[in-house]
Amino acid sequence: MLAYNFGANHPMDPRRLDLTARLVRAVGLFDLPQVSIEVPEVAADSELCTVHAADYVAAVKAADADPDGAYGTAGLGTEDTPAFSGMHSASARLVGGSLAAADAVLSGSVQHGVNFGGGLHHAGRARASGFCIYNDAAAAVQRLLDGGVQRVLYVDVDAHHGDGTQEIFWDDKRVMTISLHETGVSLFPGTGFSDEIGGPHAHGYAVNVALPTTTGDSAWLRAFHAVVPQLAEAFQPEVIVSQHGCDSHVDDPLTNLRISVDAQHAAALSIRDLASRYCESRWIATGGGGYNITSVVPRSWTLLTAVAVGADITTTTPVPAEWRSYVTERYGRAVPALLGDGADLWWQSWEAGFDPNESVDRSIMATRKAVFPLHGLDPWFD
Repeated sequence: MLAYNFGANHPMDPRRLDLTARLVRAVGLFDLPQVSIEVPEVAADSELCTVHAADYVAAVKAADADPDGAYGTAGLGTEDTPAFSGMHSASARLVGGSLAAADAVLSGSVQHGVNFGGGLHHAGRARASGFCIYNDAAAAVQRLLDGGVQRVLYVDVDAHHGDGTQEIFWDDKRVMTISLHETGVSLFPGTGFSDEIGGPHAHGYAVNVALPTTTGDSAWLRAFHAVVPQLAEAFQPEVIVSQHGCDSHVDDPLTNLRISVDAQHAAALSIRDLASRYCESRWIATGGGGYNITSVVPRSWTLLTAVAVGADITTTTPVPAEWRSYVTERYGRAVPALLGDGADLWWQSWEAGFDPNESVDRSIMATRKAVFPLHGLDPWFD
């Protein structure tokens, strides 16, 4: 999976996956009896074409064969998503990981699947974008639909809008996409506003909460709990697929939301609980963005994995000394002593009332007004 590599100095550093796997192993999660590790296969063209145009897959292969060529279409060969030799197979392998999780959930052999190498949510049906070539999360959702699932809830808590996944399922009411992200006014890709609610046959099935910059933990969790649980109850999903980009963190170099690892962990717990309540616990979690590769990404996704496997590992669990020593020796960076940040996660429920003077509340209300009535919900009181 480390072959998904745009080269030196690119923010999407594959070493973040290596460090995450090392930390997951160091805290003992890979050794638990309820955990199985599957080697992700390279997704076949036919599997990719369930969510991507065949011409686009051909364009990726052409860029793979000639990375130094000139590309003016499909978002390939840009500064964000440069072409590189092996890009097709590397990208398709990340898709294969999420497809394996979908297949395992469909078969009933597992309840939870995790692919922290996935979550490439900017890739659209016929374009690469924002470090994303193929959209593994969308492919997993489509696999579930093709396997007979009638309703899939996709929840995206990356700092960036999940625009590619939204686009792919824009007019399909079998899929509800909910994205909570930093406003497109200040952050790529510049989309994801409350009035983006889905196509003509799926009004209300694309949901966007565009959060102000520097939102912080309490307001972020307030927004999550003011939108996601209510719509999950109305939609009654059969499976949840979630994207857990941890670039919302206060120490991430590319974003501004100022969220802690503790809040990211709290969101994972809430999504797991929603899957338990509505989906017979069927839940697939992916990674996503995250560009502080030593002190943030490994801790956040280790906690995500711990939530998925039901391990007694929390934000107060110490980071193993051998892993910290490895990071210091290899990267010359100190890392926190605990998996969490020690943040105060108090947040005020929406039931306390709407405050029009708070920018986050105005964002929440814009989303609730746009989509809640379409699902029989009251934007003020539900």
